[in-house]
Amino acid sequence: MRVLVISAHPDDEVIGAGGTIARHVADADEVFWCIVTQGYSPPWPEETIREARQQVLYVKELLGIRDVFFCGFPTVMLNTVPYMEICSALQKVVEQVKPETVYTTPRDDINQDHRIVHDCTLVATRPLPGCSVRRLLSYEISSTTRFGLPQGANGFYPNVFIDVSLFLDKKLQAMRCYETELRTYPHPRSIEAIEIFARERGVSICVEAAECFQLIREIVSQ
Repeated sequence: MRVLVISAHPDDEVIGAGGTIARHVADADEVFWCIVTQGYSPPWPEETIREARQQVLYVKELLGIRDVFFCGFPTVMLNTVPYMEICSALQKVVEQVKPETVYTTPRDDINQDHRIVHDCTLVATRPLPGCSVRRLLSYEISSTTRFGLPQGANGFYPNVFIDVSLFLDKKLQAMRCYETELRTYPHPRSIEAIEIFARERGVSICVEAAECFQLIREIVSQ
């Protein structure tokens, strides 16, 4: 199976689906990764931008991701980019990868980039003739999704849980690659907090650790 993971920023994919990515790879699935935004100078120094790119490559190798695509749109400024340009960039990646399963950012999230990427993913994966995507899910980014709308009818409502008990250590190891993004506990983007969130979601389904998703669309063929 071919899988595409879409993230607005580097680290979204690990926080939301790092264990699931590792599980797919262990199951011999081909996993591809698309990062929609990147830092720019100013306000980020060129050295920081280069370091961020290197961190992405570390994560790619560690998780066993086959390839990574960089859209290059400005981080925290996606609202300044024409909507059609983002949709078109994602659609080109989808057409190139031809994934059966796609994971994307949550819609109900306090981070504007996450919301925009979610909406553009829906456009890029719409079920037109020739589209390979059979299953589309959004993942939880614990550091921002829980600060958005309340969970439930008007917020992130997880209805798919994936057991990542065997892959929790790999998820945390991948997060440690993001030295520039990590914070000190009890910040939600700390290693300790990310582990707590994974174990909490695990308790929901009586396993040691889990990641949760919102199923957006699934097409069951005849």
